[in-house]
Amino acid sequence: MPFQLDVYALPDYVSPEDLEGGVAVVIDVLRASTSIVHALEADAKDVLPCVDVDEARRLHAALRAEGALLTGERNALPLEGFDLGNSPDAFTPEAVRGRSVVMTTTNGTRALARCRRAKRIFVGSFVNAAAVVRAVSESERIQLICAGTVGEITREDVLLAGLLVDRLLRLGDKTYQLNAQAATALEGWRHVLPAPCAADPTGAVIPELARVLRTTLGGSRVIRAGCEDDIDAAARLDRFSCVPELLPGDFRIVPSRSG
Repeated sequence: MPFQLDVYALPDYVSPEDLEGGVAVVIDVLRASTSIVHALEADAKDVLPCVDVDEARRLHAALRAEGALLTGERNALPLEGFDLGNSPDAFTPEAVRGRSVVMTTTNGTRALARCRRAKRIFVGSFVNAAAVVRAVSESERIQLICAGTVGEITREDVLLAGLLVDRLLRLGDKTYQLNAQAATALEGWRHVLPAPCAADPTGAVIPELARVLRTTLGGSRVIRAGCEDDIDAAARLDRFSCVPELLPGDFRIVPSRSG
């Protein structure tokens, strides 16, 4: 019996009930999922995603004495009074080591909340793509959830979903049943980089990928916000081995025990 591999180009395209029992990967390339990977690679204690700004402020106030950081953005812009915005390279060891990172973003944290009923919930980006494939490769139901941008499909998230589909298929040890969106994402990825894309241990910027990300809806918003360097940070393939995992019970993100 084939394993199931589904892509959803927006969180609203799948109901929370349909995610129950499966393994979800939340994708927000520009920039929440990339920043979450950076934060945990820099030895943050955990990342605490919040759907709205007031919720983030309240949680940070409760944890301020423990050294928690308040981070995030709205419409790609840093928020007044926050310690950090949502630029991946800002999450350095000097800034976050040993500290909880309270985060609220326009799209990514909402997508995470949508997936609470999944069996396991991982966070995927280009910078940890190979590690995500390893983490989910034994799962019978894999659901890749693209965050989109303000309710619209954005190409960078679908491209990453296509790369993950491509790599899972190329493992060759399982047969997957793809939904229509997974097939479309796969075709889109192979159009951008037609040659098989092996894991890159150098984590270098992929010039063609960075070029395409600059043309996407999310990329355009990041550029308008004056954060174009974040696109290069997001286009570094397989740079990190961390696979963030959202623990639904207390809604915090930690490095996966299997990542």
